[in-house]
Amino acid sequence: MERAEVFVASPGRNFVTLRITTSDGVTGLGDATLNGRELAVASYLRDHLVPLLIGRDPARIEDIWQFLYKGAYWRRGPVTMTAIAAVDVALWDIKGKVAGLPVYQLLGGRSRDGVMVYSHASGTDVPSLLDDVAKFRDQGYQAIRAQTGVPGLGGSYGVRKGEVYEPANGSLPDEQPWSTEAYLDFAPTYLREVREKFGYGFHLLHDVHHRLTPIEAARFGKSVEDLRLFWMEDPTPAENQEAFRLIRRHTTTPIATGEILNSIWDVKDLITEQLIDYVRTTVVHAGGITHLRRIFDLAALYQVRTGSHGATDLSPISLAAAVHVDLTVPNFGIQEYMPHVAETMQVFRTNVTLKNGMLDLSDEPGLGVEYDEKAAERFPYDPKYLPVARRLDGSVHDW
Repeated sequence: MERAEVFVASPGRNFVTLRITTSDGVTGLGDATLNGRELAVASYLRDHLVPLLIGRDPARIEDIWQFLYKGAYWRRGPVTMTAIAAVDVALWDIKGKVAGLPVYQLLGGRSRDGVMVYSHASGTDVPSLLDDVAKFRDQGYQAIRAQTGVPGLGGSYGVRKGEVYEPANGSLPDEQPWSTEAYLDFAPTYLREVREKFGYGFHLLHDVHHRLTPIEAARFGKSVEDLRLFWMEDPTPAENQEAFRLIRRHTTTPIATGEILNSIWDVKDLITEQLIDYVRTTVVHAGGITHLRRIFDLAALYQVRTGSHGATDLSPISLAAAVHVDLTVPNFGIQEYMPHVAETMQVFRTNVTLKNGMLDLSDEPGLGVEYDEKAAERFPYDPKYLPVARRLDGSVHDW
């Protein structure tokens, strides 16, 4: 590798982008975005990883991954794994371009013709949520996540404002009120209204955002079993893997978690003990394509399917990398998808396409993504933070 550059820009939202250039002039792109902590990863790359890359053979992807992971002594964690992911994905991009093949061909070729995605339907109240679900059904989506604000609470995490859903907003975190009791009383009722209006001819998903205790999550899952949710996402904080055992004992509603987890060790027990049905680790926060494939291969042994995080805090580079992986793994389940805003697409060009609720790629070598450095200069870094939930007594609640 001859050169490695780190770019930080905010075309609609903040992204950290790594570009590696080989001695032959071949370039590869990697996404290093960690929502709300972008500059920490940018510094990790510039100050600690880039100097280690110069002069190394970019074809040795596995060796470089092991070197960066084990050589630091301090392993795992979101900053480290996001930085390693950026390098790893950029090297896969280079390998594909050198071979003249799309990355998915290097991973074994297609296992499917397209990647089923789910959209985000939301509203400030139930009527507006139902209107949003109708819009996505008309657009051909086969799977829809449904969220709406809880009456009486000012917070609306998970609810889109305008045409774009972006929870990170403002130079300081938005501190939102939260009542578990109000949520548990209300959420099953609006999910039931979605089913009553639109029936069971599509997949319905719901995100709990880590905000319930295990027994509360079990109660919620039990209350919506007849609605046949595709999954309830992040029903309780995932750091305590044992907590999912209690949920599992009390409900058959499928469980998905993993977007904030960063390594195979973080999800090992969840997978091997079949405490979840879908693992949501993502290419940008779990060490890149190399490590994500390890997680998905382990999951396949235990009939756990993939359901990678894919909100717009992942740049088009990560979305493309995710689709390359999704096309190949045998245990694919679903891919989260949110279209990027126009400003983002002024900086990134991608060959990912959406049709009838499915994503696909062209046969362009590598990832099929380009980065316009000059366009990015028009969008300087803009600090933004994710919201913080506070109980009605003022104490901080689980995110």
